[in-house]
Amino acid sequence: MDKIKKLLEEKNTANAKLNSRRHFLKDCTLGLGGMALGSLLGSCFSGKERLGVSGVERLLNPLSPSAPPFLPKVKSVIYLHMVGAPSQLELFDYKPELVKLNNKPCPESLLKGKKFAFIRGVPKMLGPQAKFSKEGKSGNWVSNNLPHFKKIIDEVAFLKAVHTDQFNHGPAQTFMFTGSARLGRPSLGSWVTYGLGSENANLPGFVVLTSGGAAPDAGKSVWGNGFLPSVYQGVHCRSKGDPVLYLSDPKGVNRDLKQKLIKSINDINLKEHQKFNDPEVLTRINQYEMAYKMQVSVPEVMDINNEPEYIHEMYGVKPGEESFANNCLLARKMVEKGVRFVQLYDYGWDAHGDLEATSLTAGFLKKCQMMDRPVAALILDLKQRGLLDDTLVIWGGEFGRTPMQENRIGVGNLFVGRDHQGDAFTMWMAGGGIKKGVVHGKTDELGYTGIEGRVSVHDIHATILHLLGFDHEEFTYQFQGRPFRLTDVEGRVINEILS
Repeated sequence: MDKIKKLLEEKNTANAKLNSRRHFLKDCTLGLGGMALGSLLGSCFSGKERLGVSGVERLLNPLSPSAPPFLPKVKSVIYLHMVGAPSQLELFDYKPELVKLNNKPCPESLLKGKKFAFIRGVPKMLGPQAKFSKEGKSGNWVSNNLPHFKKIIDEVAFLKAVHTDQFNHGPAQTFMFTGSARLGRPSLGSWVTYGLGSENANLPGFVVLTSGGAAPDAGKSVWGNGFLPSVYQGVHCRSKGDPVLYLSDPKGVNRDLKQKLIKSINDINLKEHQKFNDPEVLTRINQYEMAYKMQVSVPEVMDINNEPEYIHEMYGVKPGEESFANNCLLARKMVEKGVRFVQLYDYGWDAHGDLEATSLTAGFLKKCQMMDRPVAALILDLKQRGLLDDTLVIWGGEFGRTPMQENRIGVGNLFVGRDHQGDAFTMWMAGGGIKKGVVHGKTDELGYTGIEGRVSVHDIHATILHLLGFDHEEFTYQFQGRPFRLTDVEGRVINEILS
C-alpha cells in the first residue's frame, strides 16, 4: 500500500513539473522556435512562391533578387522627400484669385470646423510669394523659384490634389512612409526590398541619405522594418566622412583578419540558429556578411570625386560636404549599381515664418535654390544614361501649406509664413511607366482643398507598388494572426498618370 502511494505521489510530482511555467520556459522554447520558424516559412512560401523564389532560399539569403508577380514598369525607386512640407502655392499650384485676397482677413468659412497646428483667431490671407509662368510643351505652371525645373517639366506627372489626414510633421511623415500614423509598421522601402530583394549582392537593397542638418521629425521609423525581418530596414549612409559608421577597420585589423573573425562569429550564429530556429539569427549572419562586402563596395559608390567635372557642375555638388546635391548624384550612382530603393530626406522646409530663416520669402527661397538644380540634373542624368526608363523618381512632402498666414499665439508675424495643410498638396512622379507632362487633380480657387482627382497616401503607395510589379491588395505579410499590407484596407492605383 505504501509502495502504491509512493508511485502515485511521484506521478503527481512529475505531472506538476510538466505543467509548471519553469518547465515550459526551460524545456519548450525549441518547440516554440520551431513553431515560429514554421510560421515564418509559411509566410515566406506564401509571399515568395509567387515571386519565383522558394521560401527556404529567400530565408537563407533574404536579399536575393526576386521577380515580381507581374511585369514591372520599373526596377528601382528614388524618393525625394522635402522634410517639413514645401509650399505647393509657391511652386506648382498657381492661384490668381489668392493674389487678389493677399493680406485680407480670412473668411470664417475657411476656419469653421477646421483643425490647425498653430493658427488661432482670424489670420490674414496669404497670396503666392512667387511669380508663375507656363513652361514646356505641356504648358504646366511653375514658379520662378525653380528655374532649372523648367527644363524637365515635360518629364513629370503632377498630382495636384494629394491629401492626408495628418497635420503634424511626425505622424504625417510616418503615415507617408509606412501607411500608418502609428509606429510599428514597415516603411515603403522595406516593403519593396522584402518583395524584390537587391540586384547587387555587395550593396544594401534600401539606402537612406539625409541632408539639411537634421533627420526627419518621425526619426528612423520612416526607414524602419517594422514587423518585417530587420534585414529589410534602410541603411543610413552619410555623404560626409565614413559612409557608414564603423565601416573602417580599427588599427591593427586587416581584411583577412576581419574575414576570419566574421566567419568564426557566423559559425557560432549558425549553430545558434540550428539550435533555436530564430530567423533573426539568419538576419544577423546576413548583416555581418553584408557589412564585410560593404567595406569595399560602399566607399567606391559613395565617392563622387571620380565623376567628371561636367557632372559636378550639372548637379552643383561640393565633394566632402553633406548636401542635397551630393545626395542626388549618389542616388544616381546607387541605382546604376543595382540598389533597389534610394530614399533622400532633405530637412528644413517648414516655412512658418516665425524666423527669417523659416519665412516663405527668405528661408524657403534658399531651400528652393538648393533643391532646384540637383533635382533637374538627376532627371536629365538618368535620362541620358538610359536609367530613367526603369527608375521611378518621386518628389513631395508630408503635406502642404494653408492659403492663409500663420497666426500663432505669442509669436509676432514679423515674417511671411504659413501653417500646415493636409487637405491638398502637390507631388510629382517621373520615369518608367509615368505619362509625361500630365496633371492629375485640381484644387479650388484658393488651393485650399482638392475638387477633382483627389488621391490619398494609400493611392500613392498602391501606384508605386503597381509600377514595381505588385498588386497592393495581394502583397502581404503575416503578422499577429492576420495578413498586413502597406496600403492597409484602402488605396487604388492612379491609372490617370500611367503610360
